[in-house]
Amino acid sequence: MTFAQFVGSGSTGLIGALNTIVVPIIFALAFAVFVWGVAKYFFIRPTGLGSYGERGGYAEGRQFILWGIIGMVVLFSVWGFVNLLLSTLGITPGA
Repeated sequence: MTFAQFVGSGSTGLIGALNTIVVPIIFALAFAVFVWGVAKYFFIRPTGLGSYGERGGYAEGRQFILWGIIGMVVLFSVWGFVNLLLSTLGITPGA
């Protein structure tokens, strides 16, 4: 197996595995963190507490939202940079 076969292109080799399996899973996890933060901020109330924002339930939801958005932005940026680099080198990143 040559290095070019190992790296592959499109939906084969290492590039194919990263583009079709790993990146979507990581993106789904970042999106799930974001959705959990939205649910925690708007719908999940701290139990036994009467007023808004006691014990940081809302602050924790905001943190999940923030880190979910940061994760998605970083993932999209790195994924785009890698695909740009692969296109520059003549390795087709898409199928």
